[in-house]
Amino acid sequence: MYDRNAVPSFVREFLDYMATIRGRSENTVASYCNDLKSFLRFMKIKRGAARDVPFEEIEVLDVTAECVKNVGLYDILEFLHFLSSERRNSPKARSRRAVALRQFYKYLTNNKHWFEVSPAQNLEMPGVRSPLPKHLTLEQASGLLSACAGKGFAPTRDYCITTFFLNCGMRLSELVGLNVQDYKEEDENGQTVRYVKVTGKGSKERVIYLNGACARAYAKYEKAREKALEKTPDAAREKAMFLSNRLTRISARRVEQIVTEKLKLCGLDGLGFSVHKLRHTAATLMYRNGVDVRVLKDVLGHENLGTTQIYTHVSNEQVKRAINSNPLAGVKTAEE
Repeated sequence: MYDRNAVPSFVREFLDYMATIRGRSENTVASYCNDLKSFLRFMKIKRGAARDVPFEEIEVLDVTAECVKNVGLYDILEFLHFLSSERRNSPKARSRRAVALRQFYKYLTNNKHWFEVSPAQNLEMPGVRSPLPKHLTLEQASGLLSACAGKGFAPTRDYCITTFFLNCGMRLSELVGLNVQDYKEEDENGQTVRYVKVTGKGSKERVIYLNGACARAYAKYEKAREKALEKTPDAAREKAMFLSNRLTRISARRVEQIVTEKLKLCGLDGLGFSVHKLRHTAATLMYRNGVDVRVLKDVLGHENLGTTQIYTHVSNEQVKRAINSNPLAGVKTAEE
């Protein structure tokens, strides 16, 4: 995901720290690496050490610890302005890079003791507008499930996948990472409880309970899966829960293609829906039907409650529309 040998040793140490001690995912660590490379390139430009070299081709391996130690808050602010004016980075991209720098200098302060106070300690995040999560209506979600229904291995698989997304709010990576042994059944007070163990962001495991729709969809898919594996003995050892037509672990890209195909089949293509929007749909439907936002946080595997709060705004928008739709909303007094 990133070239460890292309950055100075103190950057590699930071990346290792974030991966092993802080438990950040490989994608997150790779993003930190790229963000810090951009910052070091900017510092070389600012100090006249990279003239007439395209930005992406500026080498940073030779950036010294002394250069990084001499950085102040104003240098970081200049970098963020450079990203906006010269690199045309969006507020979201600038905010991500600001987070990387704040984490980097926090590490240098607390772990390497290069500073008494991190120069990025008072760095404010660029303002990022948080759009309301796009989601399917209940009618659209039902239509999508109908488009997935069918007999045989692929249709039962596609229906089960879509049911899991729309009912549980799983992430794509969590679903494709599921193994057969992650599915569990236990007896609680005379009732059978079904759930799966998923591995989410930061390699954190959590339990997702399966409702009746998910249990029924999985039972049908499981039979079709076993029948398909009987025809190919070598594939019977495949531990992945969801298999491709070649009877190997289904890829994230293939799942995205399946969802896109089904959305088109039920007339929902071109509306901005995707696999991740199915997760938004599950969260929105649960919140609208009385699930407490703190419980929803655990269901979705969010680290911070603030991430989950966006679904409360969806409900607030509905309240606003309801008030504005009142026929008395347009009534004016004689003085107006």
